[in-house]
Amino acid sequence: MAKKVMVAMSGGVDSSVAAALLQEQGYEVYGATLKLFGNEDIGIEERTRTCCSLADVDDAMSVACKMGFAHYTFNFGRQFSKEVIQRFADAYMNGETPNPCIDCNRYIKFKFLLQRAMFLQMDFIATGHYARVEFDEKSGRWLLKKAKDSSKDQSYVLYAMTQEELSKTLFPLGNLLKSEVRLLAEERALINAQKPDSQDICFVKDGDYAGFLEKVMGIRSVPGDFINKNGKLLGRHKGIIHYTIGQRRGIDLSFYKPKYVIRIDKENNTIILGDEKELFIDSLIAKDVNFISLEKLRLPMKVTVKTRYKQTETPATLTPLQNGLVQMKFERPQRAITPGQAVVFYDGDIVVGGGTILR
Repeated sequence: MAKKVMVAMSGGVDSSVAAALLQEQGYEVYGATLKLFGNEDIGIEERTRTCCSLADVDDAMSVACKMGFAHYTFNFGRQFSKEVIQRFADAYMNGETPNPCIDCNRYIKFKFLLQRAMFLQMDFIATGHYARVEFDEKSGRWLLKKAKDSSKDQSYVLYAMTQEELSKTLFPLGNLLKSEVRLLAEERALINAQKPDSQDICFVKDGDYAGFLEKVMGIRSVPGDFINKNGKLLGRHKGIIHYTIGQRRGIDLSFYKPKYVIRIDKENNTIILGDEKELFIDSLIAKDVNFISLEKLRLPMKVTVKTRYKQTETPATLTPLQNGLVQMKFERPQRAITPGQAVVFYDGDIVVGGGTILR
């Protein structure tokens, strides 16, 4: 009997090709589009926003109809609001810079979707992410690995996956290039073969995070002081939700040389400005760490590290601390390490694990 797989279909080309490939491999495919919010409710109406609009649901249904498999639409709006949007808002209010795509994967796609799929007696879920899953006989663990297409690799945003989730997830695009995926879509005459890729944060219009927090979430932006590291007053800021570590533009003050945001002090509602050289640090502490390739870190370990999605990996030593925290000591100081962002550690193309930057 064919294995059943529920494919998360956003309406975009990647998830559609993933569904087509699985069907051709002999799986019994079911499509599922997640309704997370109404675009119109937060001022997003453009057709090019390829997430959560009614047009996206229509595109996913069209692909499912063309290929002859059933399609579901699941309303996870309440869960998305709590687990993604509220976490996003809380992080900015705490002077951090969040990554909501990771929270969406952690709490929605690989939690609630998997639960729904298992309830419907599916064997697997699948997505259009560019990553690979393999079982390692030696360690007895499921591994998350980088995609073949390094320019599209999404292992960074998947680091929070558990062993249970990895054992029940398929990534059909892991060994394909993006150009190959587009070609496969054209060969199958899929309606979304040339549809633009989705933007990183689907619920924020035009990247205006502060505007979203103020207008949609009702968060009041409280002005405060710009100071230097010695406490000298430099000017006034618009509120900490408008700033992130490493920022230069938008400070609206004149100095004899460029100044950057080097720290955000939520408790005192101050933002510390400094020279670019002050953005470089040689270590960080991470919390909420999830290990994939090993059960627990017991001794220091040499790894490579990414502290941003598009960042080039850098060598570091990973050391366990108390209370589940870990420390990363970089071989070379790194620029603009930002609390709230994810840090992901690798051993070659294998994801060792990852966590949230604490300080």
